[in-house]
Amino acid sequence: VNVVESGGGLVQPGGSLRLSCAASGSMFSIYTMGWYRQAPGKQRELVAAITSGGRTNYVDSVKGRFTISRDNAKNTVYLQLNSLKPEDTAVYYCNAYYQASVVVMDYWGKGTLVTVSS
Repeated sequence: VNVVESGGGLVQPGGSLRLSCAASGSMFSIYTMGWYRQAPGKQRELVAAITSGGRTNYVDSVKGRFTISRDNAKNTVYLQLNSLKPEDTAVYYCNAYYQASVVVMDYWGKGTLVTVSS
């Protein structure tokens, strides 16, 4: 499975971006899809995730500002980033994850850079 992110860029504080993550293959709908980010000098953290059933969860720092969604027909997951802050600056990575018993499938994209600066 190939996972490819897009949509990053430079945005001013208070601005918005929409990140997209396209995954190859015919089993996209079974994966839990997650967006992670890693800022310089910091550990990678989970920002938001959406299960195959559509349940979502967010890290506290982005609740009310970011929205994760998925379109299984397009094999794509989105992350809408609103009210961006300089501390949101990071490389954002997309992850596709599935686990059942001893079967684990875990795929990562190469990341897309989001820079929030005036």
